[in-house]
Amino acid sequence: MARRSVDAATVVTTMLEELRISSLGVIDSSTLELGPGLTVITGETGAGKTMVVTALGLLLGGRADAGAVRSGTGHARVEGVVSAADLTGFREAVEESGGVVEDDRVVLARNVAAQGRSRAWVGGASVPVTTLAEIAEPLVAVHGQSDQHRLLKSGAQRASLDRFAGAGLARTAADYAGLYAELAATERTLADVVGSARERAREADQLRFGLGEVEAVDPRPGEDLELAAEETRLGFADTLRTAAETAREALSSEDGAPDAMGTTSAARQALDGVREHDATAGELADRIAELGHLLVDVAGDVASYASSLETDPSRLAHVSERRSALTALTRKYGETIDEVLEWAEDGAKRLLDLEDADGSIAELEARRDRLRAELGALASKLSKQRTKAAVRLGRAVSDELTSLAMPHAVVSIAVTQSEVAAPAVPSGPVLHVDGRWLRATSSGVDEVEFLLAANTGADPRPLHKGASGGELSRVMLALEVSLAETGSVPTFVFDEVDAGVGGKAAIEVGRRLAALAHSSQVLVVTHLPQVAAYADRHVVVHKSSDGSITTSGLVTLDEDDRERELSRMLAGVEDSDSARAHARELLAAAAPDRACLPEGQGRG
Repeated sequence: MARRSVDAATVVTTMLEELRISSLGVIDSSTLELGPGLTVITGETGAGKTMVVTALGLLLGGRADAGAVRSGTGHARVEGVVSAADLTGFREAVEESGGVVEDDRVVLARNVAAQGRSRAWVGGASVPVTTLAEIAEPLVAVHGQSDQHRLLKSGAQRASLDRFAGAGLARTAADYAGLYAELAATERTLADVVGSARERAREADQLRFGLGEVEAVDPRPGEDLELAAEETRLGFADTLRTAAETAREALSSEDGAPDAMGTTSAARQALDGVREHDATAGELADRIAELGHLLVDVAGDVASYASSLETDPSRLAHVSERRSALTALTRKYGETIDEVLEWAEDGAKRLLDLEDADGSIAELEARRDRLRAELGALASKLSKQRTKAAVRLGRAVSDELTSLAMPHAVVSIAVTQSEVAAPAVPSGPVLHVDGRWLRATSSGVDEVEFLLAANTGADPRPLHKGASGGELSRVMLALEVSLAETGSVPTFVFDEVDAGVGGKAAIEVGRRLAALAHSSQVLVVTHLPQVAAYADRHVVVHKSSDGSITTSGLVTLDEDDRERELSRMLAGVEDSDSARAHARELLAAAAPDRACLPEGQGRG
């Protein structure tokens, strides 16, 4: 099934409304009600916060881990209710899979058995997990610590840049990828044609020999069946003649013996004599008269058949010899002569193709050269589009970093190419672009690398060399905020991407997440009270234990409970007056930036 993108105009009305988790890790059974804006999930270490992200991963078709199934239960289950009033493509994908959209809502579900088996449902219909992934993945972007490492890879950086560049670059990239695949197929075919000259010559010789045998015999369509019938008739001519003569005499005897025609005539005359007394007798006499006419015709045909049956040893020998020649063909080239003739027709066409190998090579080489020229032009266009987009994205991310307490940081994006020596014969992953021979892939000739100069005067360095964990977290968040304008997904999930961040930077991370939540639904698993203060909805994972079994549940906090949770996050205790005061200050400072304020509050 084809993957559908999400329309940027619909992100406000498309979101996860509810997440139900059963028997997953330490979570026995919990329902998380979600809404627009920013939702944060907090809790003590080991309480099971990451199980929420794990549940979302399963709902997106991620790999199932039987070890995540709660001990003592048969299976884990995750359900998600998606509101998709305006997502036409999503609704079509659900209906194509057999699912049902009810009241503009779709239920996605995933079961993971303790034995490792996994099942998936979309809109009530059982589907393969791959189908669930294709339908659900465009709805949610999950970012965690592993995604920071993914961001360090050139391929992921290029994908982010292409995503930011928009539809124009996407069309160019699609055209390029299509031509690249066509070129690869053409070059494979050309290599096969050039490299199989000996095999072609051998095949051509075999075809010429076979076609020569067929031409020498020169069979007619259906001739084998006709000759088989004739050979049987000639072989039994005496027996057939005797049977025909006997039949003829029974129908019409020449020596006055009783026969069918005489008996029929007598029957007709008998009934004719009483016709005047009963109309039925007359009708029967007429029918017998018709039978007499038929007997006359049949008797004539039998006589002709009998006279045609003559013993002809020379004809029988000719037929047998001809059948032998035809059988020699059917042993090699087909079950029947009709199949032999079909093989000969196909073989003649194949022989022409083989004999025109030089012409095919020239045609393939011309096609290869044309595709290479077109690809070179597209690669150049793609590089220019990426270079322009790189300037804009670097500026946007740098601006976001200024808001994330990195005022002097500058992100730049290098779009480079790998030049190679001019090949004697162009082939494989190299293209001639703007006067240079460059290494190429199905994505173009560009290598994309994000560079960070964290401080004034510092040299830009690749992210994997120059960024700390906290800096990398903020770069990724800044990138997502910048990419959010593309409307690529309606829901973002961040799993402790604020690791390594604290103080003023943590406040700015919370502010930027709140800004992102103005246009998208955002879920954040965090340990920072500065980030949690910006939430429109605060969910805490509570852990309880009866001494032998540990259980966690999800609870949505009211304003008073939020103060207590923020106090715990700030000072490790819930009822400290100073911590509560600090918590109130955080909430008040964050209030103007929240995406969805409680009723009665202004933005300030």
